[in-house]
Amino acid sequence: MYTTLRSYLFIVIILITASCGDDELRPKPAAMMALQYPESTYKVIESNNCPFDFEVNSYARVLSKSDCSMKIEYPQMDATVYVDYAPVRNNINELLIDGQKLSIAHNRMADVIDDKIYLNPDKGVYGMFYSIEGDAASNVQFYATDSVKNFVTASLYFDRKPNYDSLYPAVNYIKLDMRQMMESMNWK
Repeated sequence: MYTTLRSYLFIVIILITASCGDDELRPKPAAMMALQYPESTYKVIESNNCPFDFEVNSYARVLSKSDCSMKIEYPQMDATVYVDYAPVRNNINELLIDGQKLSIAHNRMADVIDDKIYLNPDKGVYGMFYSIEGDAASNVQFYATDSVKNFVTASLYFDRKPNYDSLYPAVNYIKLDMRQMMESMNWK
């Protein structure tokens, strides 16, 4: 009886060993989320009360306030661009410092802050555009001014904990929209 059990055990071991082929273990390929955003089409946001207008992605929802500030919401991305307006009243230096403070405040959490000067003398629009890489609260900001009467700032925020790797596709999508906002800025 023990010889029969031994022979069965021997056969089972041979079958198990033979079933192990030359197949190598291969790790699964890294998966990336395939986020699809609609192609950007822009429309001009005009307000009779505000001294400026600019183009906004038609995908976004614009909520305006009476003081010319607005929220531009991207509902499917849980993102909002906050636009604030301030009239220039011999306080351009203070407004410029405030416009730059916001990006500097995110310096602690930023890996890189890429700032680009924007000059459009034909339209009288001058400003700075900030791209902030890293787990900062706001990854894209800009300010625009005519240096005489008007000063506009804009900042992108997400309604979730900052995680730049996860937010990267949405940040890039909205960054292009914010650049369009700045480049299409017109003073009335």
